[in-house]
Amino acid sequence: MATFVLVPGFWLGAWAWREVTGLLRAQGHDVHPMTLTGVAERHHLAGPQVTLQTHTTDIVRLIEVEDLRDVLLVGHSGGGMPVAQAADVIPDRIARVVYVESGPLPDGTAQFDTVPPPEQQRLRAAIGDGHLLPPPAWDPAADPTNLAGLDEPTLSLLRERCTAQPLRTATDPVRRTGGRPVPTALVASTFPLAVVRQMIDEGHPFFTGLADGQLHGLPTGHWPMLSEPKALADVLDLVART
Repeated sequence: MATFVLVPGFWLGAWAWREVTGLLRAQGHDVHPMTLTGVAERHHLAGPQVTLQTHTTDIVRLIEVEDLRDVLLVGHSGGGMPVAQAADVIPDRIARVVYVESGPLPDGTAQFDTVPPPEQQRLRAAIGDGHLLPPPAWDPAADPTNLAGLDEPTLSLLRERCTAQPLRTATDPVRRTGGRPVPTALVASTFPLAVVRQMIDEGHPFFTGLADGQLHGLPTGHWPMLSEPKALADVLDLVART
């Protein structure tokens, strides 16, 4: 069976992968869900010194210390950036990078660059001189597409457990060394696959490097590990077997 390392997106910790982790382990896989520095149970470590490189190092060190090989390295949303960098550092240990509602941003691009300017201004005003990116309100009326499939108990859990995100993990640009490329897969939930394929063909920066990778559709909201954990675990199992 396969070895998975599961990296959450912004504001979340390893807890968000709990159901997917249990399902994959029941299928016989070795699974390592991660909490990155400065969020969830490691929120006490948050500070201006926590960068995108910090999160990249978190991933690399886990894989090296546990001596993991042929890893299916899964990055959800904002977790796709440190995952891409980690795979660039230790490509010999990575069998495939799986982007869940994410993608390998090109060198020099930060997550903040993908946000529309009015939203950037709103966030900058909310952050002020601070070093933390505040979590969303988890209000389905205000964000029905991304929050699709999440029931009220799950939304309540998100409001209770999510923590602010170290800002530099969003504003630091992705840096790639140009080393050996690693095979990829994409699990798209809020983008139909037809749209994804069109964006890849057009060279859209969101999906740079995915042209030769596996593409899987899982229609739901932006947090499929919470809205469709069984379906996501089945897709990841399929990726492992392909």
